[in-house]
Amino acid sequence: MSRAPLTVGIIANPASGRDVRRLTANAGLFSSTDKVSVIQRLLAAFGATGVDRVLMPTDMTGIAAAVLKNSHGRQARSSHWPALEFLDLTLRQSVEDTRLAARWMAERGVALIAVLGGDGTHKAVAAEVGDIPLLTLSTGTNNAFPELREATSAGLAGGLFVSGRIPTGIALRRNKRLLVREPSRGLCEMALVDVAVSSLPFVGARAISRGTDLAEVFVTFAEPQSIGISALCGLWFPVSRQAPGGAWMRLDARSPEALLVPLAPGLLQGCGVLAAGSLEPGVAHRLCLASGTLALDGEREIEFNAHDRPTVTLDAGGPLSIDVNATLAHAAQQRLLAIGREHPQHPLNLESQDTLENKNVDTADR
Repeated sequence: MSRAPLTVGIIANPASGRDVRRLTANAGLFSSTDKVSVIQRLLAAFGATGVDRVLMPTDMTGIAAAVLKNSHGRQARSSHWPALEFLDLTLRQSVEDTRLAARWMAERGVALIAVLGGDGTHKAVAAEVGDIPLLTLSTGTNNAFPELREATSAGLAGGLFVSGRIPTGIALRRNKRLLVREPSRGLCEMALVDVAVSSLPFVGARAISRGTDLAEVFVTFAEPQSIGISALCGLWFPVSRQAPGGAWMRLDARSPEALLVPLAPGLLQGCGVLAAGSLEPGVAHRLCLASGTLALDGEREIEFNAHDRPTVTLDAGGPLSIDVNATLAHAAQQRLLAIGREHPQHPLNLESQDTLENKNVDTADR
């Protein structure tokens, strides 16, 4: 009996790395061409580790079209890319495109989803796929959840895991999350990194670019090297991804203590710190403001007023993600990437392939 094809998904947010923070800070641009290059590196790694098929959504920026075109080229053949299948979405040019693609992949039973985007993209995918592991790749602006990593190495880790060569306990990490609830509105939203309470009354352009607009911050983790809202706690009251708890901070420009924080690439601002402390799992926290907006993972999404009673709660029910470092360390210890003569990337096979291609070129020139 033949086995089912080993299938993974790739979701690349066309809009990530292109938001309003290019106007308010010195954030770089992550172009569609850059994303195509990342995807092709993933495909090479997936092909080398036994993945049979990759699912991708279509888009309006040419990412999927370029990958499809390049799949017929010499590089794709020599790297033994997996077969590609594209979902032709009815595109809305919104986060709903990401959510729909994630639901479609979950229904198709993918073993893993590689996500190219920022914190918001990863949050949108995580909300739709349950315990399907995510291979996180940073292509956004203020990225804390997806770690900066070379796509080839990440793809090797993902491919080794889905092909069954890495124990789940080593390869997978369960992430924390913050739940924002407002019972009277039936509201329950998730953040993977931070929830910021702002005095700004409207969602507006979503991004927060001034520290004086922040009154309170809750984080699942905060690392000193972070950029963005979580950097507030990261540089004052750091907490690791692995720690069971999170952290909180209250801010006021009139506070006698102030902290210099990189709120965005190239954007450093002083923020007044009133207090900070540990955030315990399972405890619902009321907000310090009666009205304003809530930013989830860096973008304002929820407006609230004196009639609302939103709370923020930390729990351990976030998505599963591939621990690339642990996976590749295990692969090295067990020599899992040692290959035999039958592997297409064995040096003797590459030598034979080069000889055959050179003969074909000579024949074509005659």
